[in-house]
Amino acid sequence: MRAKRVAIALLVALFAYLSVYTWNLRTKHIDSLANYTGLEFIGLVVKPGQWVADKAVSFWNRYIYLVGLREENERLTQELEQMRMSNARLQERAAAADRLEKLLLFAPSPSWIEEGGRVIMHRIGPESVLETLMVDKGRLSGVEEDTPVVAPEGVVGRVLRVGATISSVLLLTDLNSRIAVRGRKNRSTGVAIGMGPGKDGSEPLLQVRYVNLNAPLEEGEVLVTSGLAGIFPAGLPVAVVTAIERSNVSLFLTVRARPLVDIERLEEVLLLLRDPQWREEKE
Repeated sequence: MRAKRVAIALLVALFAYLSVYTWNLRTKHIDSLANYTGLEFIGLVVKPGQWVADKAVSFWNRYIYLVGLREENERLTQELEQMRMSNARLQERAAAADRLEKLLLFAPSPSWIEEGGRVIMHRIGPESVLETLMVDKGRLSGVEEDTPVVAPEGVVGRVLRVGATISSVLLLTDLNSRIAVRGRKNRSTGVAIGMGPGKDGSEPLLQVRYVNLNAPLEEGEVLVTSGLAGIFPAGLPVAVVTAIERSNVSLFLTVRARPLVDIERLEEVLLLLRDPQWREEKE
């Protein structure tokens, strides 16, 4: 507001100066007066007007410059936002490409073929009845009940229910999950059983049952599928042993393990389907 008032005052003064100047050109009164009063008086009249004119022109030029600068700043701000959005999209594509590359490197046994699927829904709420997720593949893609579901890091679970284009996957952490496993190093066998979701932000764990009391097994050892139950192919990573306890009243070890797959971050999975040629040979 103050700048606007200054601009108006300068413009009024400039108008007054130009009016006096024009009047002098027509009447020559000021020139005649100069003959009597001298040039100093004229300087006192002309210099303030010249100063006002200079200030008015300078203010106007600065105003035009600031308007142009503001428009340029707005344009650059819009371009920066567009570049940020484009960069975010490129980062997301790069992350997806990296995940898909890892899936493509997964190599099941010859009697299995892999079908890629996208996770479209995770378990809803911590009090859900089952630990499940939904994938966008169903019977039309050859998926059946008990189809193994894996990620590059290891086993995710198995298909529980199948629709035409969507399937429900029972996670290995669910209380109803059972996976036959063996130690990768010491080859001790057992059954990995889900213990449900982790509580209070803790990681979900597995309990490995039916490991003989004297069986060789170490903390930090990776457990892989044994293939004994006929659902999963042998050799798929499942979990890593976190704790081993021996009891004097039980014939089996008490073993805890942590799943290798971070299920909460899953976006893509592989469903392992039996090779049709293998089925024909078996029949």
